[in-house]
Amino acid sequence: MKLQVASQLAIFSILELVAEPGRQMTVADIGAKYGISSNHLAKVMNVLGRAGLVRSVRGAGGGFQFCGNARRITLLDIIDLFEPRLPIDPEAGRPGRRTAEAAALGLVLGEIDDSVRATLGSITIATLRSLSSRQRAKTPAV
Repeated sequence: MKLQVASQLAIFSILELVAEPGRQMTVADIGAKYGISSNHLAKVMNVLGRAGLVRSVRGAGGGFQFCGNARRITLLDIIDLFEPRLPIDPEAGRPGRRTAEAAALGLVLGEIDDSVRATLGSITIATLRSLSSRQRAKTPAV
């Protein structure tokens, strides 16, 4: 599965904010770690703010803070904010449209989508944070 850049940035940003709950981080802080533009990240943070996952703190020492529950918010909750939904008729304009073979393939692909969504919906931010901490411990510093 491939995620759009905005989805990845949103997940990385939330993981950074969850790592230090009392600290406010700027888009420049987060962007520097992941080598991403502050402008692009600001748009992502705006979406996360509208969804109630982060809040913006203005002024000196301001930045963003995570304001959700890392044990309840899942990857799917975040990804759904950025990934487009499939069209009503995903087979429109495709070869074999309205054939039994296309219908069978559609069923299989639908099951795969359901499985992916179920998996993403079962992984919380806290779980991913724990996994990333274990990966960091395994990876030698560069």
